[in-house]
Amino acid sequence: MMHPERVQQLIAAGLPCEHLQVSGDGHHFEALIVSESFAGRNRVQRQQLVNRILQQHFDSGELHALSMKTQTPAEWRDASRG
Repeated sequence: MMHPERVQQLIAAGLPCEHLQVSGDGHHFEALIVSESFAGRNRVQRQQLVNRILQQHFDSGELHALSMKTQTPAEWRDASRG
């Protein structure tokens, strides 16, 4: 079983993040990922970027499901104002 902290570490190691928050029950996880790397990418491309970082853990079955909200720092700031 994987812990949310481990998922967060894996994402942070593969993607520079301004903000990163992961929660979950060991099988299903939710993440809020804020990274400048998402600029110019659509929602699917952003998720593919994160999925590539975690691919070996999905393939091994260690990580089952990850629901994610991906934003650029500007999108995150705008959303928090709103």
